[in-house]
Amino acid sequence: MAAKKPAAKKTAKPAKSARKPSAAFMKELTPSPQLAEVIGAKPLPRTQVIKKLWEYFKKNKLNDGQTINLDDKLKAVYGAKLKSIKMTEVSKAFAHLKD
Repeated sequence: MAAKKPAAKKTAKPAKSARKPSAAFMKELTPSPQLAEVIGAKPLPRTQVIKKLWEYFKKNKLNDGQTINLDDKLKAVYGAKLKSIKMTEVSKAFAHLKD
């Protein structure tokens, strides 16, 4: 039977400071008229744009698993020929944001 090893001493780690978000993510950008119909015309940071898009998808019951079905307003943002997009393509709406 092998002898037990003594427990290693735990050293106190300095407390982590709250992580600050990147300034680029927090910069408020103005949506194009097409995107403004979906999320509103008020300037928002990119993080809030994604949040507002998901609220719109859920409110209008457009999400179907990994797929987002596009209504007329979203077709103006993502492309008139598309019927749906994948969840990973939601951020393509950033092309409709201006400084």
